[in-house]
Amino acid sequence: MAHQSGNASAADPQTFPALLLHHATVRGDRPALREKDLGIWQTYTWAQVAAEVRRVANGFLQFGVQPGEHIAVVGENRPRLYMAMMAAQALGAIPVPMYQDAVAQEMVYVLQDAAVRVVVAENQEQVDKMLEIREQAPALAHVIYDDPRGLRHYSDPLLMSWSALLQQGDDYAAGAPEAFSAAVDRVKADDTAAMFYTSGTTGKPKGVVLTHAALIDRARVIEKLENLTDKEEVLAYLPPAWIGQNMFSYTQLLATGFTVNHPESPATVAIDMHDIGPTYYFSPPRILEDLLTHVTIRMEDAGRFKKWLFDRCMKLAHRVGGRILDGEPVGTADRIKYSIGNVLIYGPLRNALGMNRVRVAYTAGEAIGPDLFRFYRSIGINLKQLYGSTETSVFVCVQSDGQVAADTVGPPVDGVELRIADSGEVQVKSPGLFREYYRNPESTKESFTEDGWYHTGDAGILDAQGQLKIIDRAKDVGRLSDGRMFAPKYVENKLKFFPFIKEAVAFGANRDFVTAFVNIDLEAVANWAERRSLAYAGYTDLASRPQVYELIGDCINKVNADVAQDEALSGLQIHRFLILHKELDPDDGELTRTRKVRRAFIAERYGVLIDALFSGKDSQYIETEVKYEDGRTGRIAADLKIQPAIVVADTLKKAA
Repeated sequence: MAHQSGNASAADPQTFPALLLHHATVRGDRPALREKDLGIWQTYTWAQVAAEVRRVANGFLQFGVQPGEHIAVVGENRPRLYMAMMAAQALGAIPVPMYQDAVAQEMVYVLQDAAVRVVVAENQEQVDKMLEIREQAPALAHVIYDDPRGLRHYSDPLLMSWSALLQQGDDYAAGAPEAFSAAVDRVKADDTAAMFYTSGTTGKPKGVVLTHAALIDRARVIEKLENLTDKEEVLAYLPPAWIGQNMFSYTQLLATGFTVNHPESPATVAIDMHDIGPTYYFSPPRILEDLLTHVTIRMEDAGRFKKWLFDRCMKLAHRVGGRILDGEPVGTADRIKYSIGNVLIYGPLRNALGMNRVRVAYTAGEAIGPDLFRFYRSIGINLKQLYGSTETSVFVCVQSDGQVAADTVGPPVDGVELRIADSGEVQVKSPGLFREYYRNPESTKESFTEDGWYHTGDAGILDAQGQLKIIDRAKDVGRLSDGRMFAPKYVENKLKFFPFIKEAVAFGANRDFVTAFVNIDLEAVANWAERRSLAYAGYTDLASRPQVYELIGDCINKVNADVAQDEALSGLQIHRFLILHKELDPDDGELTRTRKVRRAFIAERYGVLIDALFSGKDSQYIETEVKYEDGRTGRIAADLKIQPAIVVADTLKKAA
């Protein structure tokens, strides 16, 4: 068990507005936020951020914003949206970040549940959503927009530009010059700092209420663990509504005082990452999978010698790269070879990924495939796993330098107590725990044991070194009909290591064997098809091609051979599979906004396909309704082929 956190002294700032004013005083001329606009990086110093936050907060006061009131923020990562959150917190109000890619109707529930009166929106896209649903959100009175492009002819009294808000703040401050300082002084560490809505994998989203003390405590623990300084460079490119991104680029920004960089758009992240060269990096596995896919595609197009050199160097890296990174002893010959590989392959590869300066990289959000994890560490990137959730202010377990393993998420960090219940569930006590689910006392009570431990809902074990291993979501772990373990995430992660597979969903609980749906990675498979002069008319057509089935079948056969090596997991081999006719999509309810599979929804929506997989059919016809980005709906129909995979003879049966 870990002991209570003791990082913050009584003299340290205890709230977000106090931290902001502290940085403005101590490092006022250092960069706090950068934003790339029209190809040029614009910088806000800490002093400039504090000054603008004061003006925004005074603008909110003119609206009559009160302590405890919710202010919604929606858009990509933008300095002004961050400053809007800071301004809300300075008044004791509560920022509620919303997912920018959510359709308008998904936002209605949050606006209603939190009785949101003020929304700060990034651009015309988000403004249009607010105007569309205004009748369903009766409390909504003010929508402030950051980017005015496309909004010149909008005259709705609901709307206000950012510059108009600043002017309003100046006018308010002229009559009440002390109001801002008085409001900041009233904010206490135990007050609510932010509310994040869960992704709603099993029902309606829940508002997770987190205090200043909880969030800042967890940020300071990691600052100490990783020796973070105000010189770190961070790239903020994931949804601000996701607690992971919010912790790394907002809470830790204010706790440590480093610099956060906002890319021009999601499409320019790779280029902007090269510009910045982040030192502290955070990514969910899906982003790391995408990056590796791009590398693999480029190598497929390389010449024969370059391919040969890459393969040779990567075999060496897989053998010794991780050990060198962990400071373990490695033979002189291998060290020399690795150094040569670093010049020829690993260094250029890190540079191509934009990770040359990364000192610490974390992955979280869901389990990462061990092969994917080892790849990044083998080329010299200090990628580590962490474990946590919205309700725990992210940080529960973190891998320590020199003690990194692909199958663990590390030991509990400072302040965390952790136990494994008889059911196998991981249970937690931590200073970072949430206060409650907003207006949901029943769910709040159900989230804790009788003796006060938080139910994580994850199944795990502690190894001999005290490191936590997460097996899967507790509700997803089951048994095959013969009693062997069924842990779908384990085999899905192995499948997603292949660049041709973007998503996989395994089925097998209470069944005789395991089957799977596969989504191909359109970019990777299209590149593969073009090099073979294989014409296709789109995703559905390409996914149905016999050659593509053969390609995916080969990947599945390799995973089966790997899984079969472990007696306890050999039952996870996939017997039959199909390639879905469409990509799983959050807009269709199949994935959460953080791109996690909604298993129950998929099982219901594609029940006819699951039945076909287990009943021995060779194909199954299906029609599926889809939503397009512009709000229209349509239908995709296909006769899906079902193919068997090669299953390695079970070791238990052989022994018998």
